[in-house]
Amino acid sequence: MIKRIALLVFGIALASACSAQDNGANKAASFTDGNEYVTIPKPQRLSDSGKVEVVEVFSYGCVHCAHFAPDAEKLRKSLPKGVQFKLLPASFSPAWEPYARAYYAAQKLGVLKQTHLELFREKFEERYPINTLDELADFYARQGVDKAKFLQIANSKETDQAIARGNALIADWGVDGTPTIVVDGTYRSNHIKSYDQLLDLTHWLVQRELHKGS
Repeated sequence: MIKRIALLVFGIALASACSAQDNGANKAASFTDGNEYVTIPKPQRLSDSGKVEVVEVFSYGCVHCAHFAPDAEKLRKSLPKGVQFKLLPASFSPAWEPYARAYYAAQKLGVLKQTHLELFREKFEERYPINTLDELADFYARQGVDKAKFLQIANSKETDQAIARGNALIADWGVDGTPTIVVDGTYRSNHIKSYDQLLDLTHWLVQRELHKGS
């Protein structure tokens, strides 16, 4: 389904086996443009906050994003001052569009923090049927969200526009798989073999951006 997912899954077992022996070397590894990451030809940021951005392109329909989600949360908390972590939902297919709508509705309703990891858990660990927008609305209702209000926002023109903008930016960045990390609209993770490597790469690229021109 997604090009980079196969590479990611293939490398996880190997990375886990090596991590106990080669943990320090893993973190000190050098990363190469065109291999572990690529420089985006026309850099574009998600926002104009002025802070360095770390954007995870993801989907609630992606099991690999579910596996990465706890690490992404640790990444968010570990980023240095002046760096922001953001999420950007991808809808590579019609089946993924309800998840993008759900994300923007949850963001508008101010419930992302309490529902983000829980949605992954219920869908992939508890095996709840959470695929359609109505099933997603039922999930948010279980979290105390008004179902009618959720559906109103999820189906709004504002959400249509947010999805269109997000998909355009994802395409411009050259993202074709999830989870993908984009740092400051300038660098995109590429051939990654493990979640640990993705975290190390992200920190490395963040430091590169923070010290650019110094």
